[in-house]
Amino acid sequence: MARRSAECERLNLRPAIRAHLPLDYTPHLKKVGGSAQNSNPSSALGPVWTQPPPAVRRLCPAASLRAKGPLTQPSPPHVRVDAWGLRRRRRVSDLTHPPRSLNRASRHIVPFKARLFTQCSLEARSVDQEIVIAMGSNVGDRVSTFNRALQLMKSSGVNITRHACLYETAPAYVTDQPRFLNSAIRGTTRLGPHELLKMLKEIEKDIGRTGGIRYGPRPIDLDILLYGNSQIHSETLIVPHERIHERSFVLAPLVDLLGASGDDAIETSWHSLSKCSGGFFELWNKLGGESIIGTESIKRVLPVGDCLLDWCERTLVMGVLNLTPDSFSDGGKFQQVEAAISQAKLLISEGAAIIDIGAQSTRPFAKRLSPNEELERLIPVLDEITKIPEMEGKLLSVDTFYAEVANEAVKRGAHMINDVSAGQLDPIILKVAAELGVPYVAMHMRGDPSTMQSEQNLHYDNVCKEVALELYTRVREAELSGIPLWRLVLDPGIGFSKKSGHNLEVIMGLESIRREMGKMSIGASHVPILLGPSRKRFLGEICNRANPVERDVATVAAVTAGILNGANIVRVHNAGYGADAAKYRCCNEPEIMLFLVSPRNKVTEAASEVADTYPSGFEIVKFY
Repeated sequence: MARRSAECERLNLRPAIRAHLPLDYTPHLKKVGGSAQNSNPSSALGPVWTQPPPAVRRLCPAASLRAKGPLTQPSPPHVRVDAWGLRRRRRVSDLTHPPRSLNRASRHIVPFKARLFTQCSLEARSVDQEIVIAMGSNVGDRVSTFNRALQLMKSSGVNITRHACLYETAPAYVTDQPRFLNSAIRGTTRLGPHELLKMLKEIEKDIGRTGGIRYGPRPIDLDILLYGNSQIHSETLIVPHERIHERSFVLAPLVDLLGASGDDAIETSWHSLSKCSGGFFELWNKLGGESIIGTESIKRVLPVGDCLLDWCERTLVMGVLNLTPDSFSDGGKFQQVEAAISQAKLLISEGAAIIDIGAQSTRPFAKRLSPNEELERLIPVLDEITKIPEMEGKLLSVDTFYAEVANEAVKRGAHMINDVSAGQLDPIILKVAAELGVPYVAMHMRGDPSTMQSEQNLHYDNVCKEVALELYTRVREAELSGIPLWRLVLDPGIGFSKKSGHNLEVIMGLESIRREMGKMSIGASHVPILLGPSRKRFLGEICNRANPVERDVATVAAVTAGILNGANIVRVHNAGYGADAAKYRCCNEPEIMLFLVSPRNKVTEAASEVADTYPSGFEIVKFY
C-alpha cells in the first residue's frame, strides 16, 4: 500500500482514483528523454502508459445517489464511462490532471437535490466572484444591526469593496409594521452561491432572525442580488433576485453600486441580466428614480448619533467654534471655556444644527500642533459643552486630522469627525473613524496648510473635474478602510489649494462635481456635500473687505449659490445669516432661485448691491 501511495502521489493521481486501484498496482512509464523515475507528469507530453491501468467507472449524478459501496466494476481496457454514461477512449490526462468544473466538461460525481442542473450547482472556490448583497432591517437598532452584519460578512469570506447609501423606506406588501432601513454592498468572494446563501442565513440567525411571516418585521434581511455574471435557478436560490424590478428599496441601493461611465465589464454583464435594454438604470427610472427620493416611500438618510438626518429635506447649518489663538477670522476670542460655551449657545440660538469645534488652525502657513497640544485645548470645552441643555437634539463635530484627537473627542461626546485632509495627514484616522462608527467629513485639499497655496497645488486644468477625481480617490480609500458610504460627507474645500476663480467655479459647479463622481460611482454622487465659504479670503478680494468679520453678507451670497447647486450642509461663522440663507430650501415659491450673484459670477458686497442683470437662467431670490 505504501508503494502504491508513493507512486500515485508522484504522478499527482486524484484521491478518488487512488481508492479504486489495486493495492499492488504500480504504473509503468515508457522512457521518454530520461528514466521513468525522472519523467515529469506535468510536462508537455506527459507520462505515456505502456499498459493501461485498471479502469475506474464513473456514474452520472443521479446514479451516484443510488450507488452503494465502492465503485469497483471495471470497464474494458482503454475505455472509460464519463459522468453522463458516454463511452470513450481513456486519456492519460484523466488520471493525472486535477479536476475541472463541470461547465468545462469535467466528469465529476455530483450529488445534488435540484431537479434542474445549473451552471452553479458546483460551488466555485478558486476564482473571486463579484457579488451584490441587499440589506434590510426594521426591528431594534437598525444601524447597529447593519454594522454587525458588515462585520460578520467580512469575517465569513466576503471582501466588501463598495457600499450604497442608506435609505429609510416604507414597508412593502405587509404595511402594518415599522419603517425599514435598506442598503446594499458590493464585494468579492470565493464562496459558491449556495455556500454564500448558507453563510448569510447563519448571519441572520446569529443577529436574531428566527422566522416570522413573509415580508413581515425582521431584525435583518440579507439577499443575494447578483453573483458574478451567473443566472441561478435552484430550489433555494434565484439570481438575479426575481423581484428587483418592482422594489425601489432594492433598486436605489443597487444603482448606487454602479457607475455611469459604462466601462466596467462586470457592470455591463449585470445590466444585461436585468433583461431591460437600459439595464438597472432604466428599471430604477421606471419606478420614478431620483424624483421619489425624499418622499414618504423612500428617503436617503445619514445616521448621526441616535437620529437619522434627512439631508435631502433641508439644508443643515454647521456653526464654527474655533478654540485657536491664530484662526484667520476669530482667533483668540473663544480660547476660554466660558467664552466658548457662550458662543456655542449663540450659534444654536441662531439656527445651527451642528457645532463644529476646532482646536487647531488650518489657515495657510499655520503652525501645526501635536495631538497632545490639540487635546489640551479641546477637552475642557468638549467636556462642558456636552452638559449644556441647549445641545439637546443638536450635533457636535470635531474639526481635526489626527486619529488620536478624533478618537478621544468621540469618546467624550462628539458625533462626527471633520477632517480637512481626508485622511492624508494621518492615514490612521480612516480606520479609527470606521471603528468609531460615526460620520466622517472628507475635504479636498492638496498638500497641507503649509504647502496648499504653492503654485503646483494651485494648478488646475478643470477644477471641478479634478476636485471630483481627487475626492473620489479619498472616498475609495475610506470605504476600503471600513467607512460605509452612508457615513461619508464630502467637502470640496473652498479656500484650500484654490485661487479665487477656482472657488467660484466650485461653488457654481457642485452639480458638475457630482456628475464626475457619478461616472465612477452613482452612490458617491449621492453623498451629502458640505460647503464652507464663510469669511474666506476670496470673498474679501471680490468685495474689497479686508476684515473677515465684514464678509458675512458675501458669505450669505456664496452659501445661497451653493445651496442652489446642491450643497446639503453649510459651515458658517455667523449662524443667523447662514440659517436665513438656508431657508430658501424650505420655501416652495417657484420664483425663488438665486440672489446676490452678478453676471461675472462675482458675489456682491451687500444685499442692497444687487446687480441689474443676472446669469442666464437665474432669477432674483427673496431674502428672509
